[in-house]
Amino acid sequence: MWNSFNTADYEGIMSETVVIDGYNGDKIRVYYSRPMGSGPYPGIVLIPHMPGWDEWLREQCNRFSRHGYAVACPNIYERVGHGTPTEVSAKARENGGVPDESVMGDTAASLSFLKCQTNSNGKAGVIGMCSGGRHTFLAACTVPGFDCAVDCWGGVTNPGGAPAAPGQKTPLDYAPDLNIPLLGIFGNEDFWPDKNAVDEMEKVLTELGKDFEFHRYDGAGHGIWYYDKPMYRQEQAMDSWEKAMAFFDKHLKS
Repeated sequence: MWNSFNTADYEGIMSETVVIDGYNGDKIRVYYSRPMGSGPYPGIVLIPHMPGWDEWLREQCNRFSRHGYAVACPNIYERVGHGTPTEVSAKARENGGVPDESVMGDTAASLSFLKCQTNSNGKAGVIGMCSGGRHTFLAACTVPGFDCAVDCWGGVTNPGGAPAAPGQKTPLDYAPDLNIPLLGIFGNEDFWPDKNAVDEMEKVLTELGKDFEFHRYDGAGHGIWYYDKPMYRQEQAMDSWEKAMAFFDKHLKS
């Protein structure tokens, strides 16, 4: 947990970009960080958000690694092309986003990569923010092998409660297949998912008897953790980050 380290302890992490086989055998880049040492360490797959495969995500990877986790953050926008994170994410939006099946394939490949490392303890969780939170919920329901999941302000129904198009499924439609613990972090002043959308998530998961816990924060909207943006909320961010770390420690380190 935050500031719980012993000042006499050795600390070291390593981070680098590696290339793995992602969805459909495509070569994708992955930001891979981990503690230095033989481990064993639990893993976390961090699914990128729409701001892109950016510096903020790299800092989160390093932060988790300083707390004992090997982290893989795949570039789910690899097929869009390269440039700055802002340029790439803008191009992805122009293309209508990234297909769910591609993101799930890259997520599954990242999970496999982590579990194949000699320093793995065999357990891994998944986390994402915003669109990455949405993808996290979908991965928790459809990608085998994860032990827990953390959805940070990711909506899993259609905005505004709009009905799905014929043949379309939202991530919440996959909720019956959720078989791992889920933690949710949401701001009560968020525009999406708004309070009604989070209420609907809670209702469905409760009726299905799923193992989940949601933490909902007054005085906060979207992007509680984004300290590089005005939406950052220090008190709510630190409280929810501590809850996320305790959740991962419980399910991945024990």
